[in-house]
Amino acid sequence: MHLLRSILLRLDMEIDPDSVIERLENNFPNAKSELEFKNPFELLIATILSAQCTDARVNKVTPILFKQFPTPQKMSKATHDEISKIIFSTGFYNQKAKKVIESSKKIVEDFNGKVPNEMNQLIRLPGVARKTANVVLYNAFSKNEGIAVDTHVIRISRLLGFTENKNPDKIEKDLMELFPREKWGFLSQSLVLYGRYNCKAKKHDTTKCFLGGH
Repeated sequence: MHLLRSILLRLDMEIDPDSVIERLENNFPNAKSELEFKNPFELLIATILSAQCTDARVNKVTPILFKQFPTPQKMSKATHDEISKIIFSTGFYNQKAKKVIESSKKIVEDFNGKVPNEMNQLIRLPGVARKTANVVLYNAFSKNEGIAVDTHVIRISRLLGFTENKNPDKIEKDLMELFPREKWGFLSQSLVLYGRYNCKAKKHDTTKCFLGGH
């Protein structure tokens, strides 16, 4: 048993990891990313665009983007201006346009036009760090390689006392010690939904915070 998990159990915490998973499964049995996609490539690009932007906004942009550039091959040949004009409303459009074009090129050149399904390969793509890779691996390939840590996961994990860290990489390690591997992807996606709809950072109704810790 991992050290952090054993400490929590010795303290007889009311909000233990198993209880959290059970409650999340009861409320979000099919927790997945709310980004709309038809294949791993679309999810990868949508996840890159979702940085500092809402999923709802990305979902308004991607149908237009993928209609014009549906494959890595076509997106790799797009101009910066073509992409940036479409994704303008997602914010940081210059950086994002560069990343999606460069990622598409690398997929074509290094991975035979297919999005890789291994962590060490995904993080070689421009604009892809562990968070994005974890989202793609779980939602597109049903693989639990880690835990995607976004602002919701950071806030809720600290609120529940599962970590005292603020660094996403350190928080991911803490959560991976506490929860079984087969629940890592589900945990991330369900905590995102919980933070988005139940335990909001602002103006939230505490009666909806079914995990407690408030």
